[in-house]
Amino acid sequence: MKLDTWKNPEAIVSCEWLSQNLNNNNIRIYDCTTYLHYRDNDPTLPYIVESGRENYELCNIQNSSFLDLHHDLSDQNSPFRFTLPKLEILADSFKKKGIGSDYHVILYSRNGTQWSARIWWMLRAVGFDRASILDGGFNQWQKMNLPTSRSNLIFSQSDFNFSPRKNIFINKDVVLEAINNPKFKILNSLTADIHNGENPRYGRPGRIPTSINVPFHELLDSETGKLKKFDELSKIFQLKGITKDSCVLNYCGGGIAASLEAFVLYQLGFENITIYDNSLHEWAAVDQTLPMENS
Repeated sequence: MKLDTWKNPEAIVSCEWLSQNLNNNNIRIYDCTTYLHYRDNDPTLPYIVESGRENYELCNIQNSSFLDLHHDLSDQNSPFRFTLPKLEILADSFKKKGIGSDYHVILYSRNGTQWSARIWWMLRAVGFDRASILDGGFNQWQKMNLPTSRSNLIFSQSDFNFSPRKNIFINKDVVLEAINNPKFKILNSLTADIHNGENPRYGRPGRIPTSINVPFHELLDSETGKLKKFDELSKIFQLKGITKDSCVLNYCGGGIAASLEAFVLYQLGFENITIYDNSLHEWAAVDQTLPMENS
């Protein structure tokens, strides 16, 4: 592999490529869109979650189905909105949605690549590696006037080879131990105002101690919504002192933006990457014993 290429280039597909493969029976396409409506008066419920299904049904990429992250692929017994379910339950849910070993899965979203990245990592956690993210998502697809539909497509159930990876999504205990461990880099994917403690969206203002801030939107081109070039992304992390010999622990508000940051690090060739499930929604708002810092 060249030093200036993605680790897994097949995991990022262009709109041009997908348009040429729309009728390939070995491909299954999924809209992963979820919307967050932020609230200012209740840090224990920092946002209201809205499924993207309604907009999917109004207009979607031709031959695509819909994945409802909040209602169908998250732990409904958790006090948090996007907690990862038990992996065997998650694998069964994906299987019922038509994801399986016979298919190359393409993931897209309408309001940021982070939603596709979250599903990508969830698939990886249950051992499914034939998944790709559509670079630029639905917005770029529409800009290019590529084929859309109003159909509500439901794929048939597929065979799924469950092979769990239990070290991708981590809990608060792992994060707590990492704070004073020099081999870890704790990476906050949220905006600078939240990181610096100016915006108390998640309750106690600030960040997990020793955190480094790389806002997730800085990884995307503001015009197209596509990932920035390899060299640009590499430089962003290099300037923050994040090197490939580090164990990078990613967090955000609820484990979504952190998934995009983790995906980019993976594609840059980082090996030791984890995502703190529940993130600041748990750390800052619910468990008051956990340390915070701000500036």
